[in-house]
Amino acid sequence: MYKKRYVIIFFSFFLLNTIYSQNCIALLKYNGGGDWYANPTSLPNLSKFCNQNLGTNLCLQSPTVEVGSIEIFNYPMVHVTGHGNIIFSDQEAKNLRNYLISGGFLHADDNYGLDKFFRKEMQKVFPELSFVSIPNNHPIFNQKYKFPNGLPKIHAHDNKPAEGLGLFWKGRLVCFYSYESDLGDGWEDLEVHKDTPDVREKALKMGANIIQFVFNQ
Repeated sequence: MYKKRYVIIFFSFFLLNTIYSQNCIALLKYNGGGDWYANPTSLPNLSKFCNQNLGTNLCLQSPTVEVGSIEIFNYPMVHVTGHGNIIFSDQEAKNLRNYLISGGFLHADDNYGLDKFFRKEMQKVFPELSFVSIPNNHPIFNQKYKFPNGLPKIHAHDNKPAEGLGLFWKGRLVCFYSYESDLGDGWEDLEVHKDTPDVREKALKMGANIIQFVFNQ
């Protein structure tokens, strides 16, 4: 029964995606009071960069999708960020799990203060999994742009090293968590954080690698 339901979800995921002439990277809206809407210019800027440098056809106005909505299956990838609390209901955790094991992908970007809440809620989604450090030779760091030292450090935060973490479901990376890096800040409009061109370029190139990895999967 469960296997049959997952097969239906799996084919529904691809059917819904074929309806769209453009692929969109959606922003995940969650409950709990955290600012899921942080970095409003980041995804549009990343999509524009990918279109110009990878030849993708991403829509430039990233839609918002709620964790528990069936609309999440419309998107090959969703992005979650923020500084504060996240709460997933049981239904939302189940919906996100079904999305991820059916072919979807989640990129989580710690925008400082997200970490303890995000890890706790992802335990509801995958109680049998734990985040593991992704080695520097993993394909996500070796797409068009090479990052031999792994995830780039964009903002200081607690001055800890940037770390790429992942959840793997049956060998497939379903969630990439950029911790102590803050890629999203580097994707924002220049005047928001006034990062140097080099820092912004590193952030955008790493973001492009994530997009390319997802589409190649």
